[in-house]
Amino acid sequence: MIDLDSITDTQDDMQELEEVVMGLIINSGQARSLAYGALKKAKEGDFEQAKALMDQSRLSLNEAHLVQTKLIEDDMGEGKMKVSLILVHAQDHLMTSMLARELITELIELHEKIK
Repeated sequence: MIDLDSITDTQDDMQELEEVVMGLIINSGQARSLAYGALKKAKEGDFEQAKALMDQSRLSLNEAHLVQTKLIEDDMGEGKMKVSLILVHAQDHLMTSMLARELITELIELHEKIK
């Protein structure tokens, strides 16, 4: 695990931050993909598999959210962290994944009620 406490403005540290941010993107993307897979299973009537995929999705999203929380805590609202396009992109991925999971949860419940 990368130590976020040690990130500063040096080139090596910026590369380390980019690696952390890529982990944020990968985990949130994985969460979203698993959620859409769960929706597909629900459409097919396989609610047990849909639930299992949503559980996996939640775990991936939790990993991404932990990284985001650590980044926010390290910055402490003081602007210590250099905001880059990749960081904004990662935040966008996380937020859309969170929203997708919430909506997909509702859609799966509707599919289950219809069946």
